[in-house]
Amino acid sequence: MTRLHSESTTLEVTKVGGNIGAVVSGLRIGAGLDPAAVAEFRAALLAHRVVFLRDQGHATDEDQYEFAAQLGEVTSPHPTVRGDGKAILPIDSERSKANSWHTDVTFVDRVPAISILRAITLPPYGGTTIWANTVAAYQNLHPAFQTLVSQLRARHSDAFDYALERPAKVGGLDVKEEGYRKEFRNTTYLTEHPLVRVHPETGEPSLLLGHFVQSIPGLSTPDYQDLYNLLQRHITKPENTVRWTWRPGDIAIWDNRATQHYAVADYDDHPRLLHRITIAGDIPVGVNGDTSTVIQGDATAFSSLPSRAA
Repeated sequence: MTRLHSESTTLEVTKVGGNIGAVVSGLRIGAGLDPAAVAEFRAALLAHRVVFLRDQGHATDEDQYEFAAQLGEVTSPHPTVRGDGKAILPIDSERSKANSWHTDVTFVDRVPAISILRAITLPPYGGTTIWANTVAAYQNLHPAFQTLVSQLRARHSDAFDYALERPAKVGGLDVKEEGYRKEFRNTTYLTEHPLVRVHPETGEPSLLLGHFVQSIPGLSTPDYQDLYNLLQRHITKPENTVRWTWRPGDIAIWDNRATQHYAVADYDDHPRLLHRITIAGDIPVGVNGDTSTVIQGDATAFSSLPSRAA
């Protein structure tokens, strides 16, 4: 356990996995936090990739928003899904179950930096979430593989069907789920990213993949699928992950530039609802200095881009 001190608060950081994940204690989310505590919290997030806050049962949507705004620019809920119209995207099992490995919103050029997820309604069993460390996955590749993937780019699109990997429902989709799918796909985005990006705060290379990837230019479909599956297996090795069992009052905050995650749909038809707020990120830069390029779609209404130093 690590103690992080500021003038008005003491944060305790307790690792929950060897390669990823920590619980942060001593922070009550809301407006007006000590800037030193926020900076220490951010340092813990960068170090552990995903951090968990317990006992935040006091928190409202407004508290979540005010906390998020102290970490960076808050985006709209989603590029294609309205959410609450301001910042909250409900992660609602009645509308969709995203049970596949992904990094959030990689189909736009400005990949979000941080996601903040707060438990609202939890099932009586199951419904855990797993995160994987994409920085460690790259670091543990054979050097020859690092050289290979650092030269490649991948195309990401929201044309992916979140429910593709779930068994089909008997009788087909219900009205809410069908409506969500139509909303999610109402605008098509297609963006080409470096397959290996450099983290803008830590300088670490990480693999930028996940279920929004559709192709790797220059590779045939069979070769792309083989390489994609090999890298995804590497990213999601159990020792490179942390699995979180949610309790009421829990909040998970993850570095979207250094992780993938998977919400496990193993809770039958019980309701599961969490509220997500997203912090704006910048355009990924590859290890060779190449940047992401937009092929289709304009994400400026989703978030602005941070100004770069001259």
